[in-house]
Amino acid sequence: MPIFALRTTSNREDQVFEFISSNIAKKELSVYSVVRPHGLRGYIFLEADDKESAEESYQKVPYARGLLPSPVDYKEIEHMLEQSKVQVDIRISDIVEVISGPFKREQAKVTRIDQSKDEVVVELLEAAVPIPITVKTDSVKVIRREESDDKKEDANVPEEKVEIKESVEEVLKEGNEE
Repeated sequence: MPIFALRTTSNREDQVFEFISSNIAKKELSVYSVVRPHGLRGYIFLEADDKESAEESYQKVPYARGLLPSPVDYKEIEHMLEQSKVQVDIRISDIVEVISGPFKREQAKVTRIDQSKDEVVVELLEAAVPIPITVKTDSVKVIRREESDDKKEDANVPEEKVEIKESVEEVLKEGNEE
């Protein structure tokens, strides 16, 4: 099935998407999918039987500029369509940097993780009063990992066990035995 790229006015992709979807349903056209990739401005992709069906779907639609002359190869747009879930290793008490949203470039400490909602609760380090803020997991990146309490306790224990003698006589006796 060929995929056609429809040029649109920038920042009007959502409106064009709605109009086209409505046209396809009303006219019962052989257009099987309409895709508006997030972050791509000025284009919508149509999967249709032929170029005529794709052209008919956007007739009299405001902000639709026209199809590109040739169909688009699926491999060219595949990276925009597939939503790949990347597992991020974030732990409680990690120091993270917020990389998007109103708190961008702020450093924070992770206080809670909700994996079912793909969210973390953080407290900003620079804030005068610690306020919990909930952000998406992909909106933060780990800067520094705090050591767990087990590792901290292990670090304080010396490698060699030192035997403490009760008196000087015990030390002298042991020295004479050698």
